Parts: sequence; C-alpha cells; structure tokens
Amino acid sequence: MPDSSLRLIWISALVILLDQITKQAALAWLPLHQIVEVMPGFDWYLTYNTGAAFSFLADAGGWQRWFFTILTIIISVVIAFWIKRVPVDEKLTAVSLCLILGGALGNLIDRIYLGYVIDYIQVWLGSYPWPAFNIADAAISVGATVLILSSFKSSDKSAADDS
Repeated sequence: MPDSSLRLIWISALVILLDQITKQAALAWLPLHQIVEVMPGFDWYLTYNTGAAFSFLADAGGWQRWFFTILTIIISVVIAFWIKRVPVDEKLTAVSLCLILGGALGNLIDRIYLGYVIDYIQVWLGSYPWPAFNIADAAISVGATVLILSSFKSSDKSAADDS
C-alpha cells in the first residue's frame, strides 16, 4: 500500500473517533433542545436530525433513514475507491477525500444505530442561528471545500503542463 493514497485512511478513522466521542459527550452533558451559551456566536445545542444536511427530508416519515443509509454506503465505497486511485503526490486531494469519508461514516454510525444524527454545535451569523452540526459535518464541509480548491490547483497545473 505504500504507493496508494489509502495510507492516509487514518484521517478518516480519526474523524470517526472524534465524532463519536464528542457525540457521546454531548448526549451525556447537554440538555436536549436547550441552548448552552459558550461565547457570542457559538453555542452548544443538542438536537437529533432525522434528515440530511439542513434537516432536508427530516419530516419525511421514516423512509429517509434507510434512503440516506444506503446512499451514504454507496458514496463511501465510491470515495474509498477514489482515494485508492489518487496519486500519492496529490496529498491534498487524498486528505480532503479522507475527511469526507470519515464524516460520512461518522454520521452513518448514528443513522444506523439511532435512526438520526446527533448534532450539538451551533454558530450564529449575526442574529441568525446556523443549523446545528457535529464534527462529522464539519469534516465533510472542510473536506469538500479543500477538494474544490485543490481541483482548481490541479486544473492550473494541467493548463501549465499543456502550454
């Protein structure tokens, strides 16, 4: 495996571990649906999300649990194969994919065992609360952002190579 970007899969494992530990801490220490102020613009807010991002399909009646479970499994397998195929010199791409994979699997664990995803971090945009999220969601967001930014870097490199 030395010639494969799969050697960075420990990043996914670390995201899953941190995500699950912090979710268990939130369950143990935070009251459900009550804001715990930490500092201006940042609160703890324990809630359960039966939908996807931004509670998409949260009120769909239950079928969404299995839909998102199957979809996450399929996407995770695709990402794992993608990581395996990433050239070792494209470390940023591999790291971003490992973050996304770890976040997806962290939330998948909740969805399979609980039927919902535990969210507990809330930030405010002025006087508007951003939907609550967790470490897995943050890893997915950071990974997706880095992946997009690294794709611009790769396309710049390709354009320079072509000229």
